[in-house]
Amino acid sequence: MFDLDQLIADCQACLDEPDTHRAIGETLERALSEPEQVADRLRPETAGITLLHHTPELTIIDVVWAPGMVLFPHDHQMWATIAVYTGLEDNEFFRRPAEGTRGLVPSNGTTIHTGEVTRLGRDTIHSVANPGTKPTGAIHVYGGDFVNQPRSQWLPPDLDEQPYDNAVTAKVFAEANAAWVR
Repeated sequence: MFDLDQLIADCQACLDEPDTHRAIGETLERALSEPEQVADRLRPETAGITLLHHTPELTIIDVVWAPGMVLFPHDHQMWATIAVYTGLEDNEFFRRPAEGTRGLVPSNGTTIHTGEVTRLGRDTIHSVANPGTKPTGAIHVYGGDFVNQPRSQWLPPDLDEQPYDNAVTAKVFAEANAAWVR
């Protein structure tokens, strides 16, 4: 049976490992050996972000993406590991443009399916979408203080870099919840 407190303790123990990012990935892979147990415990019923653990060294959140939801490009300024426990999460990756140029340069992308774990580097810029017809639930683990870290967002249509604004993200989640036909 999935134990959230044990997962948090296991992730904290990874901070003592020589390669914390790799160790977190392996810990999440073990936790997702039975993803339906994680979904039963976390119950992804409303799109949103739930803070599960937060220290200067490690942040763990539960993110639920509504069907059809798309979150604009953003960065984290720290490594991240994403573990999808139900649904699927499309990630589109970007690079910064040449100096003196606006916007972002599309790079590539990946889809994370139920039971899969993906690691993102410190400099990753990505947008996230749930192309499915049911909610997607994912545990995101960050190698630092994700809550207070200054970072950037790029809003359509111009994709000009600006400081990350939690209120803009909250609006995207509220609109996704309003559009979600249950």
